[in-house]
Order: sequence, then structure tokens, then C-alpha cells
Amino acid sequence: MSRTDDTIDVAFRVFNEIGIVSQLAATAFERIMPAGMTLAQFTVLNHFARLGGERRPTDLARAFQVTKATMTSTLQKLDAKALVAVTSDARDGRGRLVSLTDAGRAMHADCIARLHPMLRELVGAIGPEPFKAALDPLTRLRETLDAMREGGNPGR
Repeated sequence: MSRTDDTIDVAFRVFNEIGIVSQLAATAFERIMPAGMTLAQFTVLNHFARLGGERRPTDLARAFQVTKATMTSTLQKLDAKALVAVTSDARDGRGRLVSLTDAGRAMHADCIARLHPMLRELVGAIGPEPFKAALDPLTRLRETLDAMREGGNPGR
């Protein structure tokens, strides 16, 4: 096996671990969230909490790499809970714009607060250093994958 093959094997193992961690974390997350709050709904709230502003449903679907129908369903559930506001786009009478409501910001904060005990337990079990050490490489990995998705030229 060549050195390149070894590196590819390690890269696969990293993605495999990320996938397993993602599944375990999603299950743990949904167990501690308020009734009816799904990970999909939280990720939309988190998107708006991080970036602010308004987004079209199609832009959200593209950002989350889901179908427009899937995003529409998630947005309808959030809208029914008054966590997002869906309004007409003044520039395009047929279009819709989505924004986070005050109730959505409060729900986001509640979800984060509910995560704190689990995160404290994880940091206590593993220590803070692995989290600190993982953040930069994971951020670069996400940014590179995002650039590849958008047709960019990663790492160059």
C-alpha cells in the first residue's frame, strides 16, 4: 500500500468517525430537546441565529442540501410554532422570505441551554484539549467541502 493509499484510508476513517459521531449526537440531541423540536428544525434556527437576515426557502434548501419540498416542510413546522416568519418577498411577489422570530431566538437559546449538561459531561470525560484541537481542522474540512459543493477550487 502506498503512502497515498494510507492517507486516503485515514481520510475515509475520519469521515466514518464523523458520520458515527453525527448519528450519536443527533440522537442525543433530539432526546433532550423540547417536545417536537427536531434536529432539522434546530439547524434552521441555528442558521438564522448565526447569520441573521432573511432567506428564501430555495436558498435554505440549497444551503442544507435538501430538496425544496423537505425544506418547505421544515419551515411550515417552524412557522406553525411561530419560530420563523414566512412573508412575501416585496421584490418578487411570488417569492417568500423566511426570518427568525423572537420566539425562534428564544427556542434556539433554550436548545443551547439544554445541550450544556451533555456538553459539560463530554468535556469532563474527554477533556477540553481534544475539542480545542479538533475545531480548526474540522472548520477547514467544512470550508473545503463547502467550496467543493459550490464548484470552487479547494485548497488552492
